[in-house]
Amino acid sequence: MKYAYFPGCSLDATGIEFGLSNKLVAKKLDLDLWEIPDWNCCGASAAHLTNHMLALSLPARNLAIAEKAGMKVVAVPCAACFARCKATSEAVKSSEEMQKKISDIIEMDYQAKAEIFSLLDVIGKQIGLERIKAQVTKPLNGLKVASYYGCLLVRPPKIVQSDDPENPMTMDNIMAAIGAEPVEWSFKTECCGASHVVTKPSVGKDMIYEILKNAQINGAEAIATACPLCGLNLDMRQKQINANKGTNFNIPVFYFTELMALSFGCSGKDVGLSKHFVPAEGLIQEVFGRARREEA
Repeated sequence: MKYAYFPGCSLDATGIEFGLSNKLVAKKLDLDLWEIPDWNCCGASAAHLTNHMLALSLPARNLAIAEKAGMKVVAVPCAACFARCKATSEAVKSSEEMQKKISDIIEMDYQAKAEIFSLLDVIGKQIGLERIKAQVTKPLNGLKVASYYGCLLVRPPKIVQSDDPENPMTMDNIMAAIGAEPVEWSFKTECCGASHVVTKPSVGKDMIYEILKNAQINGAEAIATACPLCGLNLDMRQKQINANKGTNFNIPVFYFTELMALSFGCSGKDVGLSKHFVPAEGLIQEVFGRARREEA
């Protein structure tokens, strides 16, 4: 199946590793991603807080372009972009008046005919674990990974329709399929603080601290996520939190497709490992070293 692909702004900026690894994984899995041409920002973080119609119209324009091209399914990697696209689609489906209003604003007819899925669900549920396992050439044996979903992949449940809003398992299952050891922990769907880290630093950093602490207590060597803002917060803020709270957090934070791409035999350079704030190359080398020793 061919999927319309909405990458979103972050994948060319703060979440570039996500964008790089998505393309590598899609190629390995023969996942046909058609990038929506002339796409615009979905408005996450800013528009939906200030202007309701703008927040709906920004993603609607992208979805209308995909719909006009005859695409039946849209895959969205960023959790925030996914949430905005799903909210817009549901708003249009639920109200003929809203459908007409949004279509007038974007100057394109938008009927919300295409289904919208997170890239995580596309890979984990539609591509499936067997196809993932078939591509693994360098399993991440023994790597203890805390799968972090955050808020927007699982809430609100009626709109996003995740496998479980409190204990989702799609990313955990993918981690197991590539040889890693999923960690059982309590904070997989807790909020990372999002932009509170900028507007209310003490609040945001305390939220990040609790997530990192729970991951560490439960033995995680790494955290996997599917949200560029979550990834940035958990990765970039560890040094600051250590200085403020006297902790020793040093947990590499990966996008789930980074770990997939590495297990598929892609290089750390191609994946973008050098771009992490908490160094990640050493852990990956250690994991592959363990595997070589076990084989010997």
